[in-house]
Amino acid sequence: MALWMEEGSEPKTENEMADLVGISALKESFAIELKEKGNEYVKMGKKHYSDAIDCYTRAINQKALSESEQSVVFSNRAHVNLLLGNYRRALQDAQEAIKLCPTSVKALYRAAKASLSLNLLVEAKSYCEKGVEQSPDSNELLKLARQIDLRKSECEQREAQVSKAVAVAKGIVSAIEDRGLKFGKAMYQELTGLKIPILDKNNILHWPVLLLYAEVMSSDFIEDFCETDMFSTHLDMISSLRTFSLLFLGLNSQCTYMSMCT
Repeated sequence: MALWMEEGSEPKTENEMADLVGISALKESFAIELKEKGNEYVKMGKKHYSDAIDCYTRAINQKALSESEQSVVFSNRAHVNLLLGNYRRALQDAQEAIKLCPTSVKALYRAAKASLSLNLLVEAKSYCEKGVEQSPDSNELLKLARQIDLRKSECEQREAQVSKAVAVAKGIVSAIEDRGLKFGKAMYQELTGLKIPILDKNNILHWPVLLLYAEVMSSDFIEDFCETDMFSTHLDMISSLRTFSLLFLGLNSQCTYMSMCT
């Protein structure tokens, strides 16, 4: 009987051939049954997604389906993995489905969707374009294509912003080094906030300056100190502001006192 044949050996009698045909038919029937059962589990909702994956996996392992049917099962398992957020597995399943049936629109769509979720934009666009070639009127594919283009545009904008920020930072560091300045420890950030040095279009450095008066436990903060400025200019301005503040406080106190007396 074919059941007792060694693996890899060829059937020698008609009975053995008939047995093999019968076994193959049974395995195929069982695999189809598992696929249908998996589909039912998907319809039953998220609680049964793991059961669906188990059924699809067992159907695949039967190795009894035609390539087109096997492609469908891989594609179905990719769909469930997408629903579960298992994007890497979903992509692998969709790719297997595409290998077996390169024109499978569902497999191409799911491969594109998984690739987008993994931020593999080149792959996502490629799968999506192939899907649109097979089904030009597919609203799902056309919508996904727009999402991919939007994500690509956003990534390009972010990359441009990062490149610009890096270039600016390198320019500032180079300007500081050229002037023989040194970086100190990051201190008093609660007083200066997140202010950082900047290099203007004329290649002039501006940086925040914190003035500490230890003897009176006080401080002043110059938000934009230009390297061409003189300290005296800023100190005069600070002094003027303090004089104005004291004058204002004095007048305010006097008005308050007069109001209380009347």
